[in-house]
Amino acid sequence: MNAVPEDSFRSGFVAIVGPPNTGKSTLLNALVGAKIAIVSRKPQTTRNRIQGILNREKAQIVFMDTPGIHRPETLLNRQMMEEVKQALEGVDLALLVLDASRPFGDLDRQGIEMVEEFRGPTFLLLNKIDLVKKPELLPLLDRYQSAHLFAESIPISALTGENLDTLVEQIVARLPEGPAYFPADQVTDQPERFLAAEIIREQVFERTRQELPYMTAVIVEQFEELDRLIRIAATILVEREGQKRILIGAKGAMLKEIGSRARKELEMLLGAKIFLELFVKVRPNWREKPAIVRELDWRRQ
Repeated sequence: MNAVPEDSFRSGFVAIVGPPNTGKSTLLNALVGAKIAIVSRKPQTTRNRIQGILNREKAQIVFMDTPGIHRPETLLNRQMMEEVKQALEGVDLALLVLDASRPFGDLDRQGIEMVEEFRGPTFLLLNKIDLVKKPELLPLLDRYQSAHLFAESIPISALTGENLDTLVEQIVARLPEGPAYFPADQVTDQPERFLAAEIIREQVFERTRQELPYMTAVIVEQFEELDRLIRIAATILVEREGQKRILIGAKGAMLKEIGSRARKELEMLLGAKIFLELFVKVRPNWREKPAIVRELDWRRQ
């Protein structure tokens, strides 16, 4: 590693990768100090790369949250895995986030295999240590370190913030000398229109069960900023009529609840009064339709 003057400004891009439900999005939000990635207890909530920007006095870190590493079965899932691979191209550092509270499994092994192809340094982050007894951590670290030579291995809790300051210090120490890529007051590059779709989808994930969340997508049809109001109209796509009935609920109760919760969240995040209209449409097998899958990622639109 080339020596960098102590008083120089450092900047770089850092990919956050790992299996589903290991806390990657929670970690991103905790690091940048703002909610820019939606969070759910259900796996595979994240479908796109989400950039979060952390500014320090003499450093800027651009984090990239990614979909959970999994075996893709649909066009949508294949695009999600492509997002992970693209995130690892040209970044300065990779963070492999694994769940310390569950046994080592096939998806953990797949995550290690993926970072083995990355040419830069990789940190192992054993997340959710708030759920693990301290004496159990060292054997866990040894188990993962025997599978791959990591540049650093850091036990963390994205939920409580434990060891996140140490993590940031270690990341900055590994970044090259360079300029800031974004203004100091910017925390993400994603448009508010995309954020609105994600917040609505987060509520769909939270309010529905079994396979239904994974059969849904949200497309914002209208995002109009007025003097004291933002008017949003969004369509929730499902694959079958039965899913539409569940999502709307008896006398529209489910859709109304999703809309109410999403509106309150958006008003808090965007700092404006929100008028939100939601519609539900059936698009059979939409997860295999390139035009729809492309529209879900604002970078591909």
